[in-house]
Amino acid sequence: MSHANSPIIRTPSYSRTTMTELVLPNHANVQGNILGGRVMHLIDLVGAMTAARHSRLQVVTATVDSLVFLHPVKVGDLILLEANLTRSFHTSMEVIVQVHSEALHTGEQVQTSTSFLTFVALDSKGKPCSVPSIRPENKLEKELYVSALIRREYRLKNRLKCDV
Repeated sequence: MSHANSPIIRTPSYSRTTMTELVLPNHANVQGNILGGRVMHLIDLVGAMTAARHSRLQVVTATVDSLVFLHPVKVGDLILLEANLTRSFHTSMEVIVQVHSEALHTGEQVQTSTSFLTFVALDSKGKPCSVPSIRPENKLEKELYVSALIRREYRLKNRLKCDV
């Protein structure tokens, strides 16, 4: 039974979001690989959906950690994205997005990149507002939850260096 004043606590599976898209020629560079900007767009989109599902609020992207492209995704391949909430703070949420390619003719999947993003929830006036807590359920989710605090401290420390 839920009480009006009890805090909302959700699990990562509540907001997990997956996306699959076929890589078409108009998504690619002259080498026939998906454009990096297109991948970044999809990562931001699936990450935002996950944060919005967790908070049930509008969200904006606050940070994107470094993004390394490990393997190309070719025209005709599928690009698979899975986003999971790792931790929520007061008004912000960290999301991990893992990207894989899948060769349609063999089904072989290869991890192509991973990124952590931070989103801030907004109220109806566009101001940051509180988000539900998160309760990790398995070993990996617990590890990501703990390490999210370290990544957050690093981001905040480096943000101060940018405010000149």
